[in-house]
Amino acid sequence: MSRLIAAILNYLVRLVRTTADCWQQFWFTPVSPTLLGIIRLCAGSMLVYTHAVWGTALEDFFGPHAWVTRDLARAYHGEDDAFSFWWWVAPESAATAHAVCMVLLVMFTVGFATRLTSIAAFAITVSYIYRVPGALFGLDKINAMLALYLAIGPSGAALSVDRWIRTRLARRRGADRAATGFWTPPPSAGANLSLRLIQVHMCVIYFFAGLTKLQGPAWWDGQALWMAFANQEYQTLDMTWIAWYPHLANLFTHVSVAWELSFCVLVWRPLLRPLVLLGAVVLHAGIGVCLGMWTFALIMLVGCMSFLPPDAVARIVAGRGDRSTADSAASPLLSPSPVTPSEPVLR
Repeated sequence: MSRLIAAILNYLVRLVRTTADCWQQFWFTPVSPTLLGIIRLCAGSMLVYTHAVWGTALEDFFGPHAWVTRDLARAYHGEDDAFSFWWWVAPESAATAHAVCMVLLVMFTVGFATRLTSIAAFAITVSYIYRVPGALFGLDKINAMLALYLAIGPSGAALSVDRWIRTRLARRRGADRAATGFWTPPPSAGANLSLRLIQVHMCVIYFFAGLTKLQGPAWWDGQALWMAFANQEYQTLDMTWIAWYPHLANLFTHVSVAWELSFCVLVWRPLLRPLVLLGAVVLHAGIGVCLGMWTFALIMLVGCMSFLPPDAVARIVAGRGDRSTADSAASPLLSPSPVTPSEPVLR
């Protein structure tokens, strides 16, 4: 009996230790922040575009005679009183506030003062959303999600103005050119944490999107895609020919739901991940081509980019950048720099 108890206790200890090790490895293993920098460039560009579109009807949304007044917007949120800096901006100053936001979003996109501008980008995104709740769409939700996780991680550690400035200062101090190359930022546990948060959130999005579809009969009988293609409001490519091939429409409908439901399981398998991500490209490219929702399709693919291998992406980017660095280093106009300890890891 005592041996059985000892065996059970030993198993439980091993289980706890293994779980803790796996948890630590999954969330906090340092990886190259290059992929996170690429996602920042893509997501930041979408934020700039999205808010520039807001600016085309600024008076209608935020001006003195806005379609939705501030009092109505705050009443919509009720007791929660969701955060928005627009609550404290006078309608007459909407143009000035919008211009400041656009500057901050551009700074975030290029990676300048990223630790501060990333927080500002998230605050700006949710402020616009809460100020005009009637204009909230899927694109805005994904924008806010990516902005949040890019603010948590070191999104400016690679492919950024911050990285360029840090590299220049290090070289002026006489640091080794190879150790302080612009294209080779040091690994970061924070970058891994940010990427993992995006990955998990994408899994949740796709899983519940699939579950929600199962609540409607059109996704069970296979007519959902045909109903979308036949909707003239969204139609940018004539797909009505699919009415002559009902079995094909049914197949596409059921495959899309099955892909969404299985994404959260299959994408973690390295052998299946390329096929799952290829499915994401096909699905969202189809949404963009057939239904005209290119911005939503592109931002979802930006989220899916988080599943790319960060170290492989870093090697590809560094491989292209190292050639130019090597050419510059070989120039007789540049003298070699003394070797100093490499740059510390960004945590």
